[in-house]
Amino acid sequence: MTEEEKIFAGKLFFPGHPALKAIKLKAHNLDTDYNATHEDETEKRAQILADLIGSLGEHCFFQGPIFFHYGTHTSIGDGCFFNFNLTIQDDAKVTIGERCNFGPNVTIVTPIHPMIAQERRGMTDTEGETHGLCRAKPVTIGDDCWLGANVVVCPGVKIGSGVVVGAGSVVTRDLPDNVFAAGNPCRVIREITQAYSLKDMPELW
Repeated sequence: MTEEEKIFAGKLFFPGHPALKAIKLKAHNLDTDYNATHEDETEKRAQILADLIGSLGEHCFFQGPIFFHYGTHTSIGDGCFFNFNLTIQDDAKVTIGERCNFGPNVTIVTPIHPMIAQERRGMTDTEGETHGLCRAKPVTIGDDCWLGANVVVCPGVKIGSGVVVGAGSVVTRDLPDNVFAAGNPCRVIREITQAYSLKDMPELW
């Protein structure tokens, strides 16, 4: 089993393995390339994103700067908007649905490091070699979600469709469809109903 296969199987893996380091180096260099572009260099930006992200839908916009750890482990649907300082540490798979909106400084993380300090320094793997090992859990975000500024999504979380996550929230557990959730740790505040429709607020028009 390769180190990348270990990641997807939820096993301990060695992030410093040369094969993984090569994937990350390519992604980090492409991040840097994207972050050096001007906003109106649309063709150049599109080519960099195509080389960086595993699966990217149409009509997505990344304000930049962006920071993908692997890039190839991320899948994004059509029509998504990502504001400043998007960070996706996609050791495990990250899947984002269609028509999602992310505020500034949204961070998605998938790796989980050992809790025991001595184990963070190094563990002996199945081949008898000692490395710093960790594991990772995938993150899934449904369609039509809005994540406010400074939201952090933790490893293994599944966010349903139509969800709004309040600014500064740390999402540590799954969220169902069509709710407003906020806080640290993030919790469901209320269901999103038709009562929130702007069409029924004439004072705003």
